[in-house]
Amino acid sequence: MGGTLATREAIARLVPHAGRMCLWQRVLAWDAQSVRLQADDHVDAAHPLRLRGRLHAVHLAEYGAQAMAVHGGLRAQLGGGVARPGLLVALRGVVLHRDRIDDLPGPLEGEARVLVESDAGWQYAFVVRHAGAVLAEGRAAVIHPPA
Repeated sequence: MGGTLATREAIARLVPHAGRMCLWQRVLAWDAQSVRLQADDHVDAAHPLRLRGRLHAVHLAEYGAQAMAVHGGLRAQLGGGVARPGLLVALRGVVLHRDRIDDLPGPLEGEARVLVESDAGWQYAFVVRHAGAVLAEGRAAVIHPPA
């Protein structure tokens, strides 16, 4: 599984996030239970989540949610399909270790790990690091909308 590493273009085909809102740029590794990704445009002045010239750490929850979406897309692709649409319904235990992230040189690295999965949805744990230091961590739940 983990042999198929993806670029931003490949990631954009896996997730519903379009253009610059596709936040991850590289898949570093993945398996059935987890994914590790990297992004380095958090320092870009044109980042779509910047507000008043800053990229606040609260947006790392979106990085975590998108890591989940990438993982779901990779798993579905491996099975010859596409990921079922999902709705982010809960963030739990989110801890932010900084106020902002736009002032950090070098890439961000994220990881999402499946905690619970069922036909109704998933729960993942996520962590985002910079230079080995944890910036944010938490859990997120996604459900499948009714058909």
